[in-house]
Amino acid sequence: MRIHNLYEDEKGESHFRDIEVEWDVKRPHSSYSKRLPATGIIFRETVADYDLDWHPAPRRQYIINLDAGVKLTASDGESRIIGAGEIVLVEDISGKGHLSQSLGQLRHSIFVPID
Repeated sequence: MRIHNLYEDEKGESHFRDIEVEWDVKRPHSSYSKRLPATGIIFRETVADYDLDWHPAPRRQYIINLDAGVKLTASDGESRIIGAGEIVLVEDISGKGHLSQSLGQLRHSIFVPID
């Protein structure tokens, strides 16, 4: 399972990398990761026509897209479409941040803060 990770370097520039979930327990019909820390859950509904300018993430958090995707652009220029059912860990909480653009659909997502 892949998690997109949007992080910042020591100069405040944001970049993408991939994180592979490590399976801790394997059973005949499923695998489980270790329990990860989280401090809550936030439900979000985002309008279908937003186009946010450069901004840092408000906190380190996982964002789980439920029914639509989003286009994120790191300050190094790389863009990714984070689709429905995909997860991004945003950690670019200072510096230039990233761009966030709708793909033309109302989007429901879950934020899972980890700080």
